[in-house]
Amino acid sequence: MAKYIVGLTGGIGSGKTTVSNMFAELGVEVIDADIVARQVVAPNSEALVKIVEHFGQDILNKNGELNRGTLRSKIFSNENEKQWLNALLHPLIRQNILNELALASGDYCILSAPLLLENNLQALVNRVLVVDISVATQLSRTCQRDSSNQQEVNAIINSQISREKRLTFADDIINNESSDLNEVITQVNALNKSYKTYANTASVS
Repeated sequence: MAKYIVGLTGGIGSGKTTVSNMFAELGVEVIDADIVARQVVAPNSEALVKIVEHFGQDILNKNGELNRGTLRSKIFSNENEKQWLNALLHPLIRQNILNELALASGDYCILSAPLLLENNLQALVNRVLVVDISVATQLSRTCQRDSSNQQEVNAIINSQISREKRLTFADDIINNESSDLNEVITQVNALNKSYKTYANTASVS
């Protein structure tokens, strides 16, 4: 197991994947909660069978995979359905994350999770790293990336923890407002050195 775990999070469009990829290129093991969440609802999985029983066959694509867009539309404006789905999936996702963290090696590892704070996953990590951008930049980048309209993106932003509250949990912050990736690389390199130091210090104490 890695000696030290850093929780990486940020709002939609903040560039979490870009940052986690930079850590991975430095040889840091990254556990991605989004990937774990997809594995939990893989074709023929117990969770997917229960979702189909609850929502019906139209929740599936022709290849038997979960149609995430259809599911999102079914739960987005229905709080009861959203709670039902969360009650099913969150414990499974959390357990699978714990299993992957137990297998992680190296001085430290990254747990990348967009809803790290919303789902109280910060309890699993030693340190919280927030990728931060302004709400205006979130809107423009996400609309451009996903071809979404501003109303849809605003709804997603409002469903997440606010930028101000997210920053109160941060031990470290990467400012990703600039379009110059070299600025982000510099920040990642500096944090990588710090995290290795923290991990080695933690293993001694």
